Amino acid sequence: MTDAYPDWEPPLAGTEVEHLIGALERLRTTFRWKADGLDADGLNKRIGSSTLTLGSLLKHLARAEDEMFTVKLNGTDRSKPWRDHEWDEGQHWDFDSAADDSPIELYALWDSTIARSRERVAEALAKGGLDFESQLGWGGKKASLRRLLCDLIEEYGRHTGHADLLRENVDGRVGEDPPRGWRPG
Repeated sequence: MTDAYPDWEPPLAGTEVEHLIGALERLRTTFRWKADGLDADGLNKRIGSSTLTLGSLLKHLARAEDEMFTVKLNGTDRSKPWRDHEWDEGQHWDFDSAADDSPIELYALWDSTIARSRERVAEALAKGGLDFESQLGWGGKKASLRRLLCDLIEEYGRHTGHADLLRENVDGRVGEDPPRGWRPG
């Protein structure tokens, strides 16, 4: 008897849309599993001299999602709390302020941002597919939704690797994938 195919896995054979969304969803799920169920101490634990924490990654990736699928995709204003903060080039407010947020606030921020991102991507796909023209562009050319999805996959790939190390340092949790049936706490 074989186990059911995990719902967080991309399809074995599917369309380009299914594979891109599937790859992003797998990284989102793996990242959220790595950050799941921790108290403030766990979310604020560091490795060596690095200032990264799982809490700061939760907040940063929520900002990255919001910026990707509001400002860059649709040209609309950032959502809260991002629009309530003045941003300077090179500033890391999302990383630096996470230690002041409770675990409940950090998990809720990430979870609600992901839900909005899924809606916005679905709307763009319905309007123009992966070739939907975003508001991000240079030199008179606009980036496609395909490009934005690939950029976010890259961002998650980078930070999910960080989350692997941070979570192992917190409580020894290791592994590439969440267990079957896992859902955020």
